Parts: sequence; C-alpha cells; structure tokens
Amino acid sequence: MRNDPDMLVMSDGARVVARRPTKPKISTAIANLQRGDVVIVERVVEEESGDWYVQVLMREDNTFQVEYRDGAPAEHYQTRTVSREKVVAAVLGWVRGEPDWKVAFIWNNIASWFEDSDDS
Repeated sequence: MRNDPDMLVMSDGARVVARRPTKPKISTAIANLQRGDVVIVERVVEEESGDWYVQVLMREDNTFQVEYRDGAPAEHYQTRTVSREKVVAAVLGWVRGEPDWKVAFIWNNIASWFEDSDDS
C-alpha cells in the first residue's frame, strides 16, 4: 500500500469532497455523518488495476458500517461498530498505511456479495 497523500480522494459516494484529504477533514467528515451518509477514502493507483478504499456508512440504527477493499474483488471486507473514535482511528491508520489499522475489529470477507457484478 502506498503512503502518498497526493493519491487519496475523499468522496461522499456521489461527489469528490476533497483531494489529498487531511486528518482534520477526514475526522470532521466522519464526525458529521448522519444516518444513511457515507464517507469513502480511495487510494488512486494508476499503474495498478484494482480498487483500494475504505468507506464508512452511518446506518439507520446509528452504527457504523466500515468496509475496505484491498485491490482485488476477493479482498473486500466489512465490519460494524458503535464507536466513532475507533472508526476515525481505523480510517486514519489506513490512510497512513499503518499495518495494524484494522486490528480493533473483526472483519468479514464479503467478496461473494459482488461476484455477479464483477463479471458483468
């Protein structure tokens, strides 16, 4: 994983809200999530195929659904938590390329949910 902030883009699922998002911008975006809102931080890697991102959805039950994809469709994971602080720490750890950014959660591989859509 690259650690170059120039290669990061933050969006709300519909539009880009920040290129090269800073720690305060990411923290504020997560802090301001309302039910149904999403924050996506994507690492753009032009010379490699695949998708690298982490996304946070504030669910209707006020829990956070966190997902990340690590390049290939088979590497798509999800977890849920009630802790905004743990979510912020995980996303910022992912942005910095810290190897232990995901240890605070139990992750479920959800790649099978997308198998049909990747073949279309």
